[in-house]
Amino acid sequence: MLGVSLASGVAFAGIPGARAQAPEASSPSSSSSKLQEVLSRGKLIVGTGADVPPFYFKDEKGELAGLEIDLARLLARNLFSDPARVEFIIQNSDARIPNLIGNRVDVTLQNLTVTAARAQQVEFTVTYYRAGQGLLMSSSSRYKDYAALRDAGSAVTVSTLQNVTAADWVHEALPEAKVDQYPSPDAALQALNARRADAHMITHGRVRWAVTQFPSRYRDSGFTWRPNSIAAAIKSGDPLWLNWLNTALREALTGVDFEATAEIYKRWLGEDIPSPKLGYPRELVG
Repeated sequence: MLGVSLASGVAFAGIPGARAQAPEASSPSSSSSKLQEVLSRGKLIVGTGADVPPFYFKDEKGELAGLEIDLARLLARNLFSDPARVEFIIQNSDARIPNLIGNRVDVTLQNLTVTAARAQQVEFTVTYYRAGQGLLMSSSSRYKDYAALRDAGSAVTVSTLQNVTAADWVHEALPEAKVDQYPSPDAALQALNARRADAHMITHGRVRWAVTQFPSRYRDSGFTWRPNSIAAAIKSGDPLWLNWLNTALREALTGVDFEATAEIYKRWLGEDIPSPKLGYPRELVG
């Protein structure tokens, strides 16, 4: 939750109990906020990518599609009553924060993991997805699920994208498994398809995407690890814009836009999100 803490005052030297008014925290007026800039411009400019399904990718028509693309359109609908009034700036992952700081985009929705280090550079909205690593399996695998993979020990081979941490991550879940690393995501997936691997380690969102798109070909091992929070981000120093985005996303997840959001998650991840319970807002508990 966004909060602004203001000191109540400071004591005058030598006068016990006397208080001086604390200086007001600097914040943009409504006219200088990004919120007003976006409304005046008439469109929302969103930083995203085009190569990480189901979050953002180009469909068979060459048009952007995905979970975060739909969330951006939901924001545009709440700003302008028109989901089409959004411009997408396709950027590399290493440009996500620089483009915010340089005012080239209004907000980034690009599978951005929340970290304390990044929070020193930008401000994050509420979390809209909890990511993690998963294991994609062939539906015809001799192993039923994660438990069977774990019990098979060193007989199991896991394919993954080549990375200095890849083997360590696999071994957190399957300590005895053999790890085969490949130079591209496609090559790592093809190892699973060709049965050179018993499982393929990728982010769990991509596991859900593969299972949703090809239910007869793949299945989810049923195990995830290394959780991380995904949120939108904006340039620091604009509480009005951050508050609006938090309000829109919170109500998309738990309030007036819940049905539309549930359809988005069902479409791209095959997940049935439980409806928020009426009465006391239980998301505030714990």
